[in-house]
Amino acid sequence: MASIRRTLSPSNERHYQNGNQYSVQSPSHKLVLNGKSSLLNSRKNYISRKKLFYRCLVFFVLGFVLGMAPFGGFDDAKNSDFSFEIKPPVVNVKEEMKDVVIPRPDNVVVNSVKLPGLGEEEVHGKFDYVSRKLLIVVTPTYNRALQAYYLLRLSEVLKLVKSPLLWVVVEMNVASAETADILRKTGVMYRHLVCSKNMTDIKDRGVHQRNVALEHIEHHRLNGIVYFADDDNIYSLELFESIRSINRFGTWPVAMLAQSKSKAILEGPVCNGSQVIGWHTNEKSKQLRRFHVDMSGFAFNSTILWDPKKWHRPTSDPIRQLDNVKEGFQETTFIEQIVEDESQMEAVPPGCSRVLNWHLHLEAHGAVYPGGWLLQKNLDAIISTT
Repeated sequence: MASIRRTLSPSNERHYQNGNQYSVQSPSHKLVLNGKSSLLNSRKNYISRKKLFYRCLVFFVLGFVLGMAPFGGFDDAKNSDFSFEIKPPVVNVKEEMKDVVIPRPDNVVVNSVKLPGLGEEEVHGKFDYVSRKLLIVVTPTYNRALQAYYLLRLSEVLKLVKSPLLWVVVEMNVASAETADILRKTGVMYRHLVCSKNMTDIKDRGVHQRNVALEHIEHHRLNGIVYFADDDNIYSLELFESIRSINRFGTWPVAMLAQSKSKAILEGPVCNGSQVIGWHTNEKSKQLRRFHVDMSGFAFNSTILWDPKKWHRPTSDPIRQLDNVKEGFQETTFIEQIVEDESQMEAVPPGCSRVLNWHLHLEAHGAVYPGGWLLQKNLDAIISTT
């Protein structure tokens, strides 16, 4: 039998039963195949990157929308303790009710509202505000036996005067604790001032004490009616209510007890309505005075002291009382600095028909002044009660 020797194909060639042949390509062929596979891989990578981009875009948009949603801040979440309570929305009542019309029944009419227990006149009196001028009452005082009595008597009158009222009390050299204690207990608005003046150069202590008060009023520009009220005089309540109506300068008659205590004299203006047409005087030694007025018989507007332009004063020199004039002439020399003549004065009250204060000269010169106004021991009995 003849044998046929088939030569083996090259190692790189293989035949398969299905007729397909797989052969190891050449290097050039490998490059072609590698190129195709790289294109496929790059396309797959492009598609995967595109999907990844769209996914990131979707997540970004979703996160942005959730971040902008009004879920409240961190503090709100912390304070709420993660409770799922549904809160009603905030409503602006003014805006919501602006265009709302509430129907009212035709038969309901509200005329007025009355407070229970109070009549119409009482309610009007309690809540009606009336603007009043400030009364600036200047009182010079000094330590003596009846000082406490005089100050307390004057304070009882001032407490009844309608506010506003300022009581300016001036002492010599030092503000005593006794005077300060009385002023605190009066219930009257006050200022406690001290006149530090050498007593050896003083003729009338009251002049310098009043000047201290005038300097205080001028410095603080207090706006009101100034009235010099000595503590030993007697005043009616009507007087303080009447002087509020003064515009520039007002005056009235004062009843004075003569030094002999045997008769009373009247000193002050003679009036025709609200005009001053003359003067009452019974002392020949004082007939040369220009204005016959007692120190407690006039009052004036405080702005004259610190606003000379308003009153057309010829000079801006400070207005003060003078201690170097003859006794009894302090009043007229002071008034001449405020007014020129009687045409600039006002009668209080109109017609000067009533006496509103009295100057009695009842000082107890021989009485003993106890230190601190306290008696350390009982006084000896003059008349026994048994």
